[in-house]
Amino acid sequence: MKTPADPWFMSKLAFIFPGQGSQHAGMGRDLADNHPVARAVFEEADQALAFSVSGLCFNGPEEELQLTANTQPAILTASVAAFRVLSERGVKPDFVAGHSLGEYSALVAAGALSLGDAARLVRRRGELMQEAVPVGVGAMAAILGIDADKVTEACQVAAQGQFCGPANFNTPSQIVIAGHREAVERAVEECKARGAKRAMMLKVSAPFHSALMMPAQEQMAEPLAQAAFNDLAIPIVNNVDAAVTASGQTSREALIRQISAPVRWTDSVAKLFAEGVETFVEVGPGKVLCGLVKAIARDAGKEVKLLNVEDQASLQATLEALQQ
Repeated sequence: MKTPADPWFMSKLAFIFPGQGSQHAGMGRDLADNHPVARAVFEEADQALAFSVSGLCFNGPEEELQLTANTQPAILTASVAAFRVLSERGVKPDFVAGHSLGEYSALVAAGALSLGDAARLVRRRGELMQEAVPVGVGAMAAILGIDADKVTEACQVAAQGQFCGPANFNTPSQIVIAGHREAVERAVEECKARGAKRAMMLKVSAPFHSALMMPAQEQMAEPLAQAAFNDLAIPIVNNVDAAVTASGQTSREALIRQISAPVRWTDSVAKLFAEGVETFVEVGPGKVLCGLVKAIARDAGKEVKLLNVEDQASLQATLEALQQ
């Protein structure tokens, strides 16, 4: 039996799945060209959505790929394709987690959701999140260099009858805020006054993970209730609670709450550290999450191995690193 005293008990593997912002034209094409199992994922998603999400991933155009309703199923599909290639090579994680949208990819990987259901859900999620707040009414900003307490205080001061609050706790010193545009602009100045190294407005189309997303959350509850959720074959650390669960029903409820609640990525990664995870593989486009985990690990005094899989070169590098 494993005990915490065993050195191999502490060395566990987590697959982490990226969210919105990691998309780029060409994502997934290299894996689809070289692995039938990846190509099959794109074909399945195309069929589920009745449009060519594969064409959007492989060829763009970028302006179409940036639309939230397209971005979300595109990243999901590219991420699941990368996961299936890893699975085919016999690599199985001890835990999964995903940043915002990436939680859907993680749940597909864990066997909680079918790819077709997940693709339809995130497409609808993207539409509802975009529709929840008229363009120009909401905004988001990234705050770097001050802690969560100072950011929260700045948001409270800046609200002035509007909404403004933390949306993504990405690292101990990188926090994204969201809310009404004027309140977010005021909060940016309040954060600078509190010592933020950088505080900048983001080019996003809606104030994601804020109370302004409640209309989307209420409307998303029904499609999530109708989708089939299985219990998980691999436990997940979810965004909204930063808690480990293998329950399909708990995961469904967490996805509903996640729409208007902050992404607790720092706490989620800390939870994975506490569970003995020392190796992280970012599965899907980009290396955004590797950067966040590196910063969280540095702050916690942890040494971690960070890998990613998005194409043939990164796949080979990751397989070699995992064999060492």
